[in-house]
Amino acid sequence: MDEVSPPIASLTAAERALLDRARRFRRDYVAPRAALWERERALPQEAIREAARHGLTAIEVPEAQGGQGAGFMAKTLIAEELARSCMGFAFSLINTQNTAARIARQGTPAQIARHLAPLIAGERRGGTSLTEPGAGSDFPAITTTARKTETGWVLEGEKAWLTNGASAETILVYAKTDTEAGTAGIAAFLIDATMPGFERLPAYDLMGGHAIGAGGFRLRDFRVGEEALFYPPGEAFKRALGGINGARVYVAAMCCGMVAEALRIALDYATRRQAFGKRLLDHQGLRWSLVEVATELEAARLLTYRGAEIIAREGDAVLAAALAKKFAVEMAGRRLDQCMQAMGAEGLREEYPIGRHIASARIAAYVDGTTEIQNERIGALLERTYL
Repeated sequence: MDEVSPPIASLTAAERALLDRARRFRRDYVAPRAALWERERALPQEAIREAARHGLTAIEVPEAQGGQGAGFMAKTLIAEELARSCMGFAFSLINTQNTAARIARQGTPAQIARHLAPLIAGERRGGTSLTEPGAGSDFPAITTTARKTETGWVLEGEKAWLTNGASAETILVYAKTDTEAGTAGIAAFLIDATMPGFERLPAYDLMGGHAIGAGGFRLRDFRVGEEALFYPPGEAFKRALGGINGARVYVAAMCCGMVAEALRIALDYATRRQAFGKRLLDHQGLRWSLVEVATELEAARLLTYRGAEIIAREGDAVLAAALAKKFAVEMAGRRLDQCMQAMGAEGLREEYPIGRHIASARIAAYVDGTTEIQNERIGALLERTYL
């Protein structure tokens, strides 16, 4: 991506420096280890601590609270950069960052004092738990409950498909305080997963994305004080939907990052490999196939950056986020395969990340709303937007 491209030009000097650190961290630390993490089914805990030393666990945390004070566009570009080598790790890291930023901006003084510093230091992972075994995109169908007591709350239920679920200790849990009140009865609680009543379930073995640390947990007679309430009933559902729009944009950015790296690798190979007396890139068919990759990549970036800009100024990003995620995910599915095809069997080698990226593109198609859900969001706005 050109250094004078509009999204980079919009960053402050401090944000550009942070993006440069993220780029070096990705090239020097993540890229040499990503294939090993996947081969060994590893949860790269030390990598989170190393990322913390570069400020990447506190991208949006205000400077006054020990963070970088960067904006959403900077986070989007960092997500794109990190995903060039490992989308699973990028998603894990961004989710820890998101937890820290949310606590810093919306937490009570007690919640900030207890939870923020360990997340910023990379000593803990964070996560947000909405999904359940029987409730995914249908968020209001959750069955986890929170019962009020004289001293606080008792949480009961099971959560699934939580990013960092295999290791997160600081988790924002959504639960129903009133099962008859619909979305108005949903609240969010900031919990410590080391407390009694928390049962972590085995991590999911995900094709190509083990570093995401996806998993689930059960809460059985899990007791917290009143201070654990993070979003009260009536507010939590609205906050969750707002967060999903942001997630859809940075997932789209991660898809762009994976395709950008695959295109770079395919181009490098095509300029070095000779066939029938000339470079592969000099064969029109192959060259035009990579032109298609580059064209759709830039189109996906434009949709993604537009969504990021709307979120950065706190505008209504429902349509922009859905368009960006839908297009970028579908683009990645098509164009990663094309980059591998341009390399022939060489593209299958583990030293290249393209195979992992293809699997990760499938993960991207499911997180924060499937493509079908994006179609529903876009479809609901067709008449109002285009008629």
